[in-house]
Amino acid sequence: MHSDTDRLLPASPITSLADHFAAGGGRGLARAQELGPAGVCEVLDAAGLRGRGGAGFPTARKWRGVAATARTGGGEVTLVVNAAEGEPGTYKDRTLITDQPYALLEGICIALATTGAATAHIGIKEKFVTPVQRLSEALAEVREAGWPHADRIDLVNGPDAYLFGEESAMLEVIEGNLPLPRIVKPFEAGLQATTATANPTVVNNVETLSHVPAILANGADWFREAGTEDSPGTMVFTVVGDVASPGVYELSLGTPLRTLLEDIAGATEIKAVYGGVSNAVITEELLDTPLCFDAMQQAGSGLGSGGFIVYDTSRSIVDVMSVLLNFLAVESCGQCNACKLGNTAMAELLAKVQRGEAQQTDLESLLRWSQTVTDSNRCYLPVGSQLLVGSTVQAFVDELVDTVDAGVPTPADLPTPLIEHIDEDSGEVTYHERYHLKQLDWSYADEDPGKLRLEGLRDG
Repeated sequence: MHSDTDRLLPASPITSLADHFAAGGGRGLARAQELGPAGVCEVLDAAGLRGRGGAGFPTARKWRGVAATARTGGGEVTLVVNAAEGEPGTYKDRTLITDQPYALLEGICIALATTGAATAHIGIKEKFVTPVQRLSEALAEVREAGWPHADRIDLVNGPDAYLFGEESAMLEVIEGNLPLPRIVKPFEAGLQATTATANPTVVNNVETLSHVPAILANGADWFREAGTEDSPGTMVFTVVGDVASPGVYELSLGTPLRTLLEDIAGATEIKAVYGGVSNAVITEELLDTPLCFDAMQQAGSGLGSGGFIVYDTSRSIVDVMSVLLNFLAVESCGQCNACKLGNTAMAELLAKVQRGEAQQTDLESLLRWSQTVTDSNRCYLPVGSQLLVGSTVQAFVDELVDTVDAGVPTPADLPTPLIEHIDEDSGEVTYHERYHLKQLDWSYADEDPGKLRLEGLRDG
C-alpha cells in the first residue's frame, strides 16, 4: 500500500509518541511556534497546500478567511476535523489515523494556534472502532506530553450516515443533533452560531491536516518537489472494485490515473470508474488524465476524496448505476423533497430495468428526474447524483437501450462499495455487509427504527 513518494503513509505503523519523534515528528509544531500565525499561513500559501477532502480549496486562504469572518461577524473560531469518511470507495483517512495519528494531532495543534480557534472537534464514526481507539490513545499521549492546545481537542463519535461527512451536518452532530445539512456554510456561521455571533468554523479533512507538520518542518519548496505547480505535493488514494491489488496508495499529484489503476492496482479491461458518488463517470478515454485538481475538473470529473471504484467490462452498467443510486436514495436526508423523491424514483426505475421489466420511456423518466433532483438543494448529494446519472447515461446510452430492449434480468450482484476494512497484507476488501438492509429512513430492516436517532444524539 506504499510507494516511493510516501510522505504521510509510514513504512510501518507509528504506535507511540516516541516513534513519532524518532521519525522527525514534533518539528512542525516547534516551527509553527517560531513563525506565529501569519508566518504559518505564509508557508502553507507558498507550499500551495489544497484541501484533500474533495473541493481542493487552498488551506491557508480558508484559515485566514475564517479568522477574518470572526473579526467582523463576532464570536469565536472553532476547528472541526472531518474524519467521517462515508464516501463509497474511500479508506484513506482511517488508514492515516490507524498508521500515524500523531501527524494529524500535530496538524490540529498547529491549526488551533494559527486560526485562534477555541476548540477542535474530530468528527468520526463510532463504528470505526480501531481508528477511534488509536486516536484516543494518541491524544492522551500528546496531552500528557504537554503539547500546546492538545487539551482543547475532543473526539465526537457520530452515526453511520453518509451525511455525517457533509461539513454542516457534522456541525449538527457535534451540537447533539442528527446529521442534517444546513443552508448556511460553516465558514459563515459555525458551531453554536446565533444571529449576533457568527462563530465561524474551519472544517479540514484528516489528510489535509496531516500534511501541515511536514510542510512546516521541511519547507514549502520541499512540499513542491512532488506534484504539479497548481496541485503540489502527494495525495493518498484508495482503489477498490475489479482490480488485482486493491488498497491505499500515496502518489505525487499529476500522476496519470491510468498509472494508479492499471500499473499499481492491476486493473484490466476497465469499463467505468467512479470517484465516489459525487463525480461524473470516468471512461477508458479519460484514464490518462493527470491526478490533479484542475485536470480532473477539466475532464468533467474530480479528485473527490481520492477514492476510485473500478468496474470492468464484465459488469452491467445498469447494475453499477443501480447500486450507486440506491445508496444516494437511502442516504438523502429528506430535507429537500426533490432530492429524496428524485433519487428514490431513479433507484426504482433502475431496479425495474434490472428485473427486465422496463420500457424505453423509463429511461426518459430517469433523465427527467436527474434534471430536477437538485431543485432547492442544500448540500452536494443531489449534485453528485445528477453528475453520476447524466454522465453515465451519455457514455453508455447504447447499452442501456439494449438492456431494456432485451427484457432480461441483469446479474444484480454488486455490493455497495462502502469499505469496512482493507487488509494491508492480503489486500482483501470487506464491504458493509448489512447495507442492503438500510432503509430510506436510515433505519435497518432488522433493527429498532429509533436506533439511529439514539446514536446520532450520543456523545454529541
